[in-house]
Amino acid sequence: MYKAAVIGTSSGGMAALKAILPLLPAGFSLPVIVVQHVGANADNYWVGVMDEMCALHVKEADEKEQITPGNIYVAPPNYHLLVETDRTLSLSVDEKVNFARPSIDVLFESAALAYKKQLVGIVLTGANHDGAKGLKKIKEMGGLAIVQDPATADSSYMPAAAIAATQADYIVPVKDIANLLIKIIQL
Repeated sequence: MYKAAVIGTSSGGMAALKAILPLLPAGFSLPVIVVQHVGANADNYWVGVMDEMCALHVKEADEKEQITPGNIYVAPPNYHLLVETDRTLSLSVDEKVNFARPSIDVLFESAALAYKKQLVGIVLTGANHDGAKGLKKIKEMGGLAIVQDPATADSSYMPAAAIAATQADYIVPVKDIANLLIKIIQL
C-alpha cells in the first residue's frame, strides 16, 4: 500500500499540475509532495491559486513539518525539499543539483529512502534531466514510477530522460495521471 506521492516538473509544469492536482478528491489518502522548478526569487503565488482550485490543501512546505494525508506540499523557491526518515519535511540551501534548487532528484531520492516501496514517483514535463536519477532510485527501493507521456509534455526532455533511466510502471498522458493515482490507491 502506498503512503505518499512525489511529483517533479519544470518547463510547462504549471499547466501539468493544473491538469492533475484539482482532480484529486478530498478523500485522497496520499500526501503529495511537489517540486516545480521556479526562479530563486519567485513569490509562489501559484500555490495559493492551486489551493483554491483543489479539494486537498496546497501549501508551501515548512521545515520539520509532519507529512499528512489531505495535503499537497510544494517546495519553496530556492530551497531543496527533502523527506526525512521520520517522514517529516526538511529544507536545504545546499548547492544546486541539475542546475536547480529545488531539485527533483533531491526530493525523490530522500523520499525513496523514507518510504521505500510505499512511494509513488511522478515525472512530468521539463527541459532537463532532473528527476530521472531520483525516479530510478524510487524504482530501486520498490516504489512505483509514473512518467508523463513525452508526446503530451510541453517539454519532452525530462519525461524522456526518466524513461531512459528506469523502467516506468506507467507512461500516460498528463490528463490521465489523476485518475491513475486514484485507481492505484484503491487497489
